[in-house]
Amino acid sequence: MAASLVSCGGGGPAVVSTGTAPGGSGGSGCTGSCATASTFLAVADVQQVIAQAVAEAQARSLHATIAVVDRVGNVLAVYRMGAAATRPTLIATAVDAAGNPVVNTGLEGIRLPAASGPLSGVNLDELAAIAKAITGAYLSSEGNAFSSRTASQIVQQHFDPGTAGAPSGPLFGVQFSQLACSDLINHSTGTAPTVGPQRSPLGLSADPGGFPLYKDGTVVGGVGVLADGLYSIDADFSSDGIDLDEAIAMAATYNYGAPTDRRADEITAGGLSLHYTNIEYGALSANPANAPSYASLTAADGTLIAVTGYADGLIHAGTAFGQPASGVRPEGGVNFPGLDAYVLVDATNAPRFPIQAGTDGANALTQAEVLQILQSALGVANQARGQIRLPLGSSARVSITVVDTLGVPLGFVRSQDAPLFGADVALQKARTAALLSSATAAAFIGSLPPAQYISTGTAGLTSNGQVSLGAYISAAQTFNADATAFADGVIAYSDHAVGNLARPLFPDGIDGTPNGPFSKPLSQWSVFSTGLQLDVSINAILQHVLYAVGGGVPDVTPGCAGVGLLVPPLATPTTLTPTTAAPRIANGLQIFPGSVPIYRGATLVGAIGVSGDGVSQDDMVAFLGLQRASTALNGSINQAPKNRRADTLSPQGTRLIYVQCPQSPFLNSDQENVCDGY
Repeated sequence: MAASLVSCGGGGPAVVSTGTAPGGSGGSGCTGSCATASTFLAVADVQQVIAQAVAEAQARSLHATIAVVDRVGNVLAVYRMGAAATRPTLIATAVDAAGNPVVNTGLEGIRLPAASGPLSGVNLDELAAIAKAITGAYLSSEGNAFSSRTASQIVQQHFDPGTAGAPSGPLFGVQFSQLACSDLINHSTGTAPTVGPQRSPLGLSADPGGFPLYKDGTVVGGVGVLADGLYSIDADFSSDGIDLDEAIAMAATYNYGAPTDRRADEITAGGLSLHYTNIEYGALSANPANAPSYASLTAADGTLIAVTGYADGLIHAGTAFGQPASGVRPEGGVNFPGLDAYVLVDATNAPRFPIQAGTDGANALTQAEVLQILQSALGVANQARGQIRLPLGSSARVSITVVDTLGVPLGFVRSQDAPLFGADVALQKARTAALLSSATAAAFIGSLPPAQYISTGTAGLTSNGQVSLGAYISAAQTFNADATAFADGVIAYSDHAVGNLARPLFPDGIDGTPNGPFSKPLSQWSVFSTGLQLDVSINAILQHVLYAVGGGVPDVTPGCAGVGLLVPPLATPTTLTPTTAAPRIANGLQIFPGSVPIYRGATLVGAIGVSGDGVSQDDMVAFLGLQRASTALNGSINQAPKNRRADTLSPQGTRLIYVQCPQSPFLNSDQENVCDGY
């Protein structure tokens, strides 16, 4: 079972990773159904992961904060080395010579603990470590192992990062999912594991130092590390420099590492190889096989810590994925016989999103129509060739959601081994298409409280200004040369088209061009400051962060939009106002492909969202799933009329994209251009 992982750099001992993959080649042999009731992280596993990370941190004379989660995001332990007061953490994608953030909008510039004042006793390092661990777990499956380095590669303004003239990353914007304010994500108290998916305090992370954990070829969780004091990104993928957080996290994965034939560096997207890590076991400063046992660690080495809303200062065993206790289980063949269907369930094992009719009036989707859309879309996914899955020839594995025009979820289904991040993202995508295709989008967005930017200082919170969300709509109307855009419901917007308008360069990736109207200008843009997408949810994100670090404010309730932060002087965190949830985008907006609106004749009745595979696969499953459902239902529902789709628009001389399907996407078929003509 040993798989030799050769060093990509010098200086470290030769190390052999035992992994947990069956066979002698480091391969997993798993294709999506290896998870059983006995594959989970036991307490002893969590202890070993932590002990291996501590040994590497000590070998590098570093203090690290280490978080371990299970596959559905339950925090199983958080361990901090060194005194809390010595562990300041800054959120910034880039800093100047004085150590200050180059960008000062969005989440950029949050630094905790503060030097003095009411925020001097609270820390951010533990939240960063948790976000990294959840990223490794949520982006991975039996068919693909992605790290937070992989995430960094696929969310920036160029793909690859630093490549001039290249389009944005394929999952541009995914970092603002799994938010604590989401109404799909569970809000655990952090005392013991329960049903997932669980929330992430900072969304998904693009900062190297987060990896998935595997046992017997299947994902059982993730580990995240913050040691360098900077929660950031890797902006230069041409360099193979070692990241300290990543080195410690890599040591933590020893015996739990991803199968070598499932890692991101074995997978391509858009013709580019994805990145998994810049350091292998052989380049570590300490041999993890010789790491002292967890039982041998003392208070001088570090200690388990409690994190409000996430961890209780103890070590817990994780849940077994695919079992009811994890919150994800087989559907049972009631509505999706023979389709590899799984659903989300609550603590009583009842489906959280049972199939139902729309709630929005006489033209509402019927329960039978919702079921047919979900069945047809899952059938398309099962027939489609997966883009981000190995071995080659695997089918796409995705999550699928249908919503009505009010954003109410009418049903949810997922493939067994789809990456878990797609559950929340599919709902974001569906709601984005439904909202921005409606006649009330402008009024709704304009009615939301302004986005408040803050920084932390000795007096508590300092305002960095605020942004009216309605200003994004006004900018889009000017950009589109249409004074009634998003206010008349004439144009049908897919998430692909919305994403076109949400890039910091328009056309996407062309340097020297202006930003799209839903984006920040490039000088103010970063993965922590995207524009409308973040600004809809930023107040709720900030409120939750202040709650989780112990800032003395209440937690958010489900609903990312409609949360108000009181503006200057913001002398103390207690000036935060309670959540007022806005259900139409209650888990936030999303801005990468995979959704289309649903019509009855010329009337908008809802939307379908898909996430979990390549973005072209997501687009196709949504579009073609709706088309096949329309055919099966004799046209009672249909695609948006062709003359009203967003690809009829060419703002600033560049045509928007409605959907972009793979050319020859199906397994065991040579059919091409499968979306043409509809």
